Amino acid sequence: MNQFLGAVSVGLGQGAIYVLLALGFVMIYKAMGVISFAQPSFMMSGAVLVSYLTPRFGFAAAVVLGAIGIAVVALVVERLAIRPMVGKAVFVIAIITIGVDIVVRTIATAFLGVHPRSVGDPWGLSASTLGGVVIQHRHLAAFLVATVIVIALFAFFRFTPIGLAMRAVALDQEAAMAQGINVGTVFATSWGLAGGLAAVAGVFASTGGAIDNNLWVVALIALPVIILGGLDSLGGAVVGGLIIGLTHAMVSTYYRDLIPFVTNNPASVAPFVVMFLVLLLRPYGLFGTKEVVRV
Repeated sequence: MNQFLGAVSVGLGQGAIYVLLALGFVMIYKAMGVISFAQPSFMMSGAVLVSYLTPRFGFAAAVVLGAIGIAVVALVVERLAIRPMVGKAVFVIAIITIGVDIVVRTIATAFLGVHPRSVGDPWGLSASTLGGVVIQHRHLAAFLVATVIVIALFAFFRFTPIGLAMRAVALDQEAAMAQGINVGTVFATSWGLAGGLAAVAGVFASTGGAIDNNLWVVALIALPVIILGGLDSLGGAVVGGLIIGLTHAMVSTYYRDLIPFVTNNPASVAPFVVMFLVLLLRPYGLFGTKEVVRV
């Protein structure tokens, strides 16, 4: 039982990172109808930026400043590379986001240098034992921070004018424009928020060790998350992130007992297997909006 609960704590910590990433994907998709493949680069850039800011400002302030910095980078990308393409085919914008990802990630990698860099997190690999269950501080911190951010985001969408405008654009862009809503502002806000969320996710994904050149790969697991939860569902991103995080942790913990003939850890494949199984039953994801096409 202790092993199981320990795996749950790890899964919730990893799931929190996937939730932050998935929320960024979903916000941009709801606003523009396109999946932004630039999120992995924002995630890695956030971790690198925080690694430079921490020695001067301290970890907590560095995370806030790093998230704001990457949000500004995302705003610049949206204004210069994405906004001129509005109205073009969706696949054109998607390809542009791939190019943005390569450029931004290359720049971030250059700042890594030859010496290992760390975000300077206050938890490291330390852990506490609660009733025989080992709980790593970094996983607990990731889960708590993600919970606060999710609550703040949902309050933002429900009670603020720009949040209501974003919901209106997500429902019907043309009707929102007819009501005087500035769609460009909504696009920019969605990209800024997505960039900030990716930066925070990158910090937690790199805690406990040096920032790796392959850190951005973590963001790819957010793709099964958004497909599992539904491309246009913020709540689905939260549920999907936790499901995928728990699945990853459980498979990593028990695969030797369940499939002893497998020598390599299949945990990295498990999220895509879950995604495939869900898509067989619910092609629009658990909470995605089903499109009705009349001919």
